[in-house]
Amino acid sequence: MAVLHKVAAPPAQSTASKLKARVKETFFPDDPFRGFKGKPLTTKWVMAVQYLFPILDWVPSYSFSLFKSDLVAGLTIASLAIPQGISYAKLASLPPIIGLYSSFVPPMVYAVLGSSRDLAVGPVSIASLIMGSMLRQAVSPAAEPLLFLQLAFTSTFFAGLVQASLGILRLGFIIDFLSKATLVGFMAGAAIIVSLQQLKALLGIVHFTTEMGLVPVMASVIHHTKEWSWQTILMAVCFLVLLLTARHVSMKWPKLFWVSACAPLACVIVSTLLVFLFKAQKHGISIIGQLKCGLNRPSWDKLLFDPQYLGLTVKTGLVTGIISLTEGVAVGRTFASLKDYQVDGNKEMMAIGLMNIVGSCTSCYVTTGAFSRSAVNHNAGCKTAMSNVIMALTVMVTLLFLMPLFVYTPNVVLGAIIIAAVIGLIDLPAVYNIWKMDKMDFLVCLCAFAGVIFISVQQGLAIAVGISIFRVLLQITRPKMMIQGNIKGTDIYRNLHQYKDAQRVPGFLILTVEAPINFANTNYLNERIKRWIEEESSAGTKQSELHFVILDLSAVPAIDTSGISFLIDLKKSTEKHGLELILVNPTGEVMEKIQRANDAHGHFKSDSLYLTTGEAVASLSTFSKMTAP
Repeated sequence: MAVLHKVAAPPAQSTASKLKARVKETFFPDDPFRGFKGKPLTTKWVMAVQYLFPILDWVPSYSFSLFKSDLVAGLTIASLAIPQGISYAKLASLPPIIGLYSSFVPPMVYAVLGSSRDLAVGPVSIASLIMGSMLRQAVSPAAEPLLFLQLAFTSTFFAGLVQASLGILRLGFIIDFLSKATLVGFMAGAAIIVSLQQLKALLGIVHFTTEMGLVPVMASVIHHTKEWSWQTILMAVCFLVLLLTARHVSMKWPKLFWVSACAPLACVIVSTLLVFLFKAQKHGISIIGQLKCGLNRPSWDKLLFDPQYLGLTVKTGLVTGIISLTEGVAVGRTFASLKDYQVDGNKEMMAIGLMNIVGSCTSCYVTTGAFSRSAVNHNAGCKTAMSNVIMALTVMVTLLFLMPLFVYTPNVVLGAIIIAAVIGLIDLPAVYNIWKMDKMDFLVCLCAFAGVIFISVQQGLAIAVGISIFRVLLQITRPKMMIQGNIKGTDIYRNLHQYKDAQRVPGFLILTVEAPINFANTNYLNERIKRWIEEESSAGTKQSELHFVILDLSAVPAIDTSGISFLIDLKKSTEKHGLELILVNPTGEVMEKIQRANDAHGHFKSDSLYLTTGEAVASLSTFSKMTAP
């Protein structure tokens, strides 16, 4: 007879040790302080300061050759950041100057606190759209511009507070509820909504709807055809074709990345000259108008915590904070993997959060790391976060000396710049892959997309997140269970439906559970197993009469009190029907709790616990033959 291996219980641990291990795995899975072990106290202090201020990690070894690379990258992304900053501020219904302010202070703060070398910081289209749409529900930016500005700064403060709190409290796993399918659908829908909003500028419409949905926007466009301006439309088509062509060239030949990077600024310069030379503002072309020179003004006195608007600013800050944080962390990790270095997600959350808190006090609205700008930064050969500093200094020079040059910049070009930027958010190959891989994920993606374009941006996101969470709950409450069979000539047991060579073993019902067993799914498991037992008992002949129910627990990582009660009740139920319940390979936590149940009542003796299904079947088959009459 083959040697049977005993199922071992895990080493005894105190409750405090278990709690410590669980807390560490929940909040510190990356063990950020492992490098501190065995170091002198002085070294630990230095490492702690470098951990809090990553700039101190690379500045001491910074060289002129690195600076040359960062200088080129910084100037390149500045040529993109200036027109995008102005455009995205208008998308958020804020004064254009606020977009440039937001491209000056936040990048400086991030360069000190951020751990990504490639992330290029500034305003982004989606966060701008969400902030503008949510705040416009309560306040009109045209009727009450100062109040709207105060609410924008306050929302940015709360966005930063949420982001920094998630990093400090090590709660970064919360943003994981925004699955890839959710983000793909949400980003595509938001890109379409952003583009539709630009029809006002591209067509020259004066009286445009304030609503965001597809239907009201298209209705507004059709009902105001008399306001369409052929001069505006002609300029829109020309510059949009130019921007999209530049984007296509850079995508096809990555070494020509500078073409798409410089195209927006080139369009702004050319269009401004055309308007100035031909006095186009007198022929239906709307322009930005006068912009004041000067750096960011302090705005901490503009933070508004009035109870009347507190709920709105907190909600706006929460939504924009989570969305921008998700984008920033994802972009940082993407480029870090390309260059083979690590980005600490929680540290990034703290950096982005503190950046927005400081920004809210210096006339900035919510900022993060944009994918398009970071891609240009990466392709331009940036080496450190110094490229953000150079970009910020370039914006500073613009704010101090070059603002009068933007007086004649037409709004239609800003709309074209936004459309060219957000069109890259529509990722059709990703949608196709999601469809091929998982139809349920595709449904989540589709709901996010439809919700955004037909209802609203925030409600579309909420619907998609709700469906994703419902799917997770469904997986918990309805865990996968399978009947296993033996692959002939081996002691391997696998899913009967997956492996055609697997065959049922007469007298045995071999089941496996692939999920934690807890209060949420014990009723389902109990009913499902009993139904299988009834089916097997009624279908069996005298030769294949059911005697043993084997429950493989190899894929059950955890079990609670309800789960143990379920196993005990199942054992009693099977014994009443003349069957024996066998447990195979319970994992550490499961075995520990089974052992405690045994100490109290002795339900599961050693002869009902086996290490492998093969050993259980071999041993029980031999025993059954020996006891047969």
